[in-house]
Amino acid sequence: MDIFKRISDYQAESEKLAWTGTFKEYIELLRKDPAPAMTAHSRVYEMIESYGVEEVGGHRQYKFFNQEIFGLDRAVEKLVEEYFHSAARRLDVRKRILLLMGPVSGGKSTIVTMLKKGLERFSRTQRGAVYAIKGCPMHEDPLHLIPNELRPEIEKELGVRIEGNLCPSCQMRLQTEYSGNIENVLVERVFISEDNRVGIGTFSPSDPKSQDIADLTGSIDFSTITEFGSESDPRAYRFDGELNKANRGLMEFQEMLKCDEKFLWNLLSLTQEGNFKAGRFALISADELIIAHTNESEYKSFISNKKNEALHSRMIVMPVPYNLKVSEEEKIYSKLISQSDMRHIHIAPHALRAAAIFSILTRLKETKKQGMDLVKKMRMYDGEEVEGFKEADLKEMQNEYLEEGMTGIDPRYVINRISSALIKQDTQCINALDVLRALKDGLDQHPSISKEERERYLNFISVARKEYDTLAKKEIQKAFVYSYEESARTLFENYLDNIESYCNWAKIKDPLTGEEMDPDERLMRSIEEQIGVSENAKKAFREEILIRISSYSRKGKKFDFTSHERLREAVEKKLFADLKDIVKITTSTKTPDESQLKRINEVTKRLMDEHSYCPTCSNELLRYVGSLLNR
Repeated sequence: MDIFKRISDYQAESEKLAWTGTFKEYIELLRKDPAPAMTAHSRVYEMIESYGVEEVGGHRQYKFFNQEIFGLDRAVEKLVEEYFHSAARRLDVRKRILLLMGPVSGGKSTIVTMLKKGLERFSRTQRGAVYAIKGCPMHEDPLHLIPNELRPEIEKELGVRIEGNLCPSCQMRLQTEYSGNIENVLVERVFISEDNRVGIGTFSPSDPKSQDIADLTGSIDFSTITEFGSESDPRAYRFDGELNKANRGLMEFQEMLKCDEKFLWNLLSLTQEGNFKAGRFALISADELIIAHTNESEYKSFISNKKNEALHSRMIVMPVPYNLKVSEEEKIYSKLISQSDMRHIHIAPHALRAAAIFSILTRLKETKKQGMDLVKKMRMYDGEEVEGFKEADLKEMQNEYLEEGMTGIDPRYVINRISSALIKQDTQCINALDVLRALKDGLDQHPSISKEERERYLNFISVARKEYDTLAKKEIQKAFVYSYEESARTLFENYLDNIESYCNWAKIKDPLTGEEMDPDERLMRSIEEQIGVSENAKKAFREEILIRISSYSRKGKKFDFTSHERLREAVEKKLFADLKDIVKITTSTKTPDESQLKRINEVTKRLMDEHSYCPTCSNELLRYVGSLLNR
């Protein structure tokens, strides 16, 4: 579609959504649907809910955050349920500042940016429509026009709640423009927009000596003061501070605890009473969600100062830790790389995973649980099964350290190091070894790593390398076994015949002589041991396979090589072990013969077609695994 046609359609849609009418017409609109009268906190919660909610493993997962925030499901659930949901139901937490506290590059700013963008989109929907007194600099709720004495009965009649009073500007305009006639006051639909300063305000601290409180609360317009003669005349005042413009929506305080104290005191009455002081006016009402973010060291410094107790009691602190799941960390890196101009460089499979393994290991804390090391813990956190441990062990570990995930290597460092590997001249593809090398080289330049931490992190790079070695061998194993698919299926069928005989206490026929013989225990164990099935667990494993076969048979389906993932893995590993010498020779020979060359081409094609390798990294993988097998 033509670019200008799309722009034209967007503008036409905005014109279609526009609405202007009298206050009387607005009241009739509320009779049909009271949603536009919702509070700012309710609007944020409704916006989040509108994207859908899923129940996953006993936790609520909010789809709104899924595109940008990875691995923080528990933190996000706590944030939405304990703050946004409660505040939307007018519980007392709405009178608190929401403070997101966590390590650098942990997702705090991303959450706030998402909420802003989400509100902008939501205000263009029917459910999220926002109406304001036309011409009000603070985009004020039209219901503020109703006198306080009449509000209780009107609230019952319309099914709404009315909180707050007219701003000084609208008080004056009501008398001068409308002669006190409330029903003729014009109301318009407004769209929340950060660019247009409607419903979103952002305050960032700068030099305390030069920053003015007017940035928050507006200022006197000296060019008109001679015309109107008084500083207390609303026409001589600019209601353009961030707190004014954030009314009906969201106010973001960046690095809030670095702000000068005089800026923070304005928030005391705004959070508790829903109003703030500006110029020579009475308290000005504002309905806005105040969200701030800071790092842990700033927060600890803030709460240690007794002078800050009043403000601290008006905060809800939500920890935003680093992600602790390897698969989710990979998504973070993929997202950041996709936003760059380096998308044309191929990133080999498992390269980002190797970086993610390193990152997650630096963030985890050693558990007191017997037999559980950091690698096993990492796997369990990522949803993998670890033999000897159950879901209850996972929950116990997750609750063992409240501060887990608040320290370690941040995604920004990792992506900086990946960028240094990507930017090298003539690079067409980078693999896991390139990434790990870049991470290792960068540790010397990391400003906040102590000597002890550096040693620890170097050890984690070695662990990540070992994990990658296992993945690389497995990848080649699958590709080679595919070339011997017939052998794999024969071994698979042979195993099934033997376990059926074993479970039914029956003899088995020798396929060559036809003679009856006992099940081949050595064969069965040689396959089962490949996936860690112990001697004690072998009977249960074999019976579980037979039950699966029976279930397939009842449904008229054939139980084949692809029907049981663990058994398939065991057969592939066993066959790979039997073929290891062939693989060694094929991958390490400098002058392969015709049959070896055919095998290499088959394996390379398999890696490229089914595992997303390119010609460069598939050949590098073959050479690397060959060197591993020859050690």
